[in-house]
Amino acid sequence: MHIEDSIRSAYVKVQVMVSAREGASGIEYAIVAAMCAAVIGIFMTPISDRVKVLFNLIETSLLST
Repeated sequence: MHIEDSIRSAYVKVQVMVSAREGASGIEYAIVAAMCAAVIGIFMTPISDRVKVLFNLIETSLLST
């Protein structure tokens, strides 16, 4: 599953919860917040590692010219 799919899925769940007419309890909001935090926690390290590699490549190519 790609990060875009995970973010889109979390966004849809939040929109469904917010638009519910019955009103959501605090625990439901806490569960959604925990899911968002888990998705961010899972994907932040790989993304930051890729960005670091990209910037290192740019730096190396600039220094070698």
